[in-house]
Amino acid sequence: MIHNESVKEEDADFLLDDVLFKLRDIELVKGDCDWRIEQQFTISHVLLVVINGQGRLSIGTHDYRLRPDTVYVCSPKQTFGSVVEQSDEMQMFLLKFDAVGEARQGEKPLFPLVGEVPIHSTGQIAFMCEAIYSQRYSQDGLERFRSQVTFQELLYCILKNSRLIPKDSQTALERTKEYMEEHYNDNVTIDQLARMTEISPKYFVDLFKKTYGISAIDYLTELRINRAKQFMAQTNVKLQDVARQVGYNDPFYFSRKFKKEVGVSPTVYMKSRRRKIAAYEPSVIGQLLALKIIPYAAPLHPKWTAHYHRIYRNDIPVHLSAYRQNQHWENNIETLLHARPDVVISASELAIREKERLEKVAPVFYVPWTERNWREHLQLTAEFLGQSEEAEHWLTSYDRKVKIAREQLKRKVQDDTFLIVRILKQNLYAYSNRSMAEVVYHDLQLSPAHPSDQPVYNQRITLEQLASFDADHLLLTVCQETETLEYWKTLQYSMLWQELKAVRNNRVHLISSDPWYEYSASAHERIVDELVRIFSGNYPK
Repeated sequence: MIHNESVKEEDADFLLDDVLFKLRDIELVKGDCDWRIEQQFTISHVLLVVINGQGRLSIGTHDYRLRPDTVYVCSPKQTFGSVVEQSDEMQMFLLKFDAVGEARQGEKPLFPLVGEVPIHSTGQIAFMCEAIYSQRYSQDGLERFRSQVTFQELLYCILKNSRLIPKDSQTALERTKEYMEEHYNDNVTIDQLARMTEISPKYFVDLFKKTYGISAIDYLTELRINRAKQFMAQTNVKLQDVARQVGYNDPFYFSRKFKKEVGVSPTVYMKSRRRKIAAYEPSVIGQLLALKIIPYAAPLHPKWTAHYHRIYRNDIPVHLSAYRQNQHWENNIETLLHARPDVVISASELAIREKERLEKVAPVFYVPWTERNWREHLQLTAEFLGQSEEAEHWLTSYDRKVKIAREQLKRKVQDDTFLIVRILKQNLYAYSNRSMAEVVYHDLQLSPAHPSDQPVYNQRITLEQLASFDADHLLLTVCQETETLEYWKTLQYSMLWQELKAVRNNRVHLISSDPWYEYSASAHERIVDELVRIFSGNYPK
């Protein structure tokens, strides 16, 4: 859905009085079809300016289509991340800046633009970003000072040109997309949408596909199928009623369409959703999916549970908060009380008050988290849900995949040693959590460079100690928050880092928190797949 959240011109004039803007940093990020910016938390404003390429961007819970005629603004204390969807190389400037000023009436933001901001003159903005980048990294201190001045001019240019957007076909195209999202259950036609944009049907079809990377008809089908999934998660729904509510008068045609898009018939899908199972923690989602169960309620967020949010957000009708601090669990329990699930699956480490409240929602199965391993977690959960056969089938399949992956990796890395390094704030850690210990070192039998007697550790180390481990490969996890990312950027230019064996041999492999920090069956399968991809480019079947 398009979210243009920029404020009105009179608001901008009011907000910009006595506000100071300071550029923190500017990056030119490039990449091909495998490129991505991991979902990260920011304490500053972030301005993203696309120079070339197309992709997807998430800011908070909003999704946008990246394109060169638009800039994007992420406010402080939000998350953002992006991926490339086209084969063309992506080039994008990422500018971080602070806005400083006194508190405003009604607590309006100090910077007046947020989200997606269409721009009338992108050529000038691209030129100014290139100038700022050159000045910022100049050896001349006066030029670095000049980068702050050019940055002020850039903000002025963006604010000015964001007000001058003509009502052209691009703006009209966004209105038709919003119309489809609101009227997906009507008889929407290409001719009707083309008339709304005041262009020919043929040009509309080409322009929509070029802009959004999907045809208008396929997008309408996607909207209808996703809404149908939400209806099917409800109790005692009839297939013909679901079909009619999402715009299909013929339930047989709807069934064929649904099976083509989803892979199973609506009847099979509804049967699988008949029992309302709530996953109280993200790791429970990974166990349920291994049992071919899509939860009715689960914690979802573009950063904290990125994989599940991206793939299953339309299949899971009740979204819980994935961030458990600041009493979010109380909001989650209120949500569950209204959703009325049949059963809740939870880890056992809950405070007494939280457990008491949760048990008022529905019967709760507590997975013995610390006492048992992930395989036993899966088997016990399956036994509780009457899915023991499915669990054994999944484990057999996983062990087969691990055996193939182990043989593939052994041919590639032979006796090379591995060290997992975690960067948090301005510190380095030799690191291994339960998932890493059991998948990397036990299942795949890769050789650890760290001499620890404990499979799970989080040992703070210096660069000198890191060098002494002499690891052939570094698997590097970098916390996606501002201070850590700034330290990681600086670290790469230090001589000690550049002299590491793994760095010299180009054997530093970035890994993300998802799936590496999740202790579940599905997450471990994805870790295996990711390691095979890193070292061979192929996935075990």
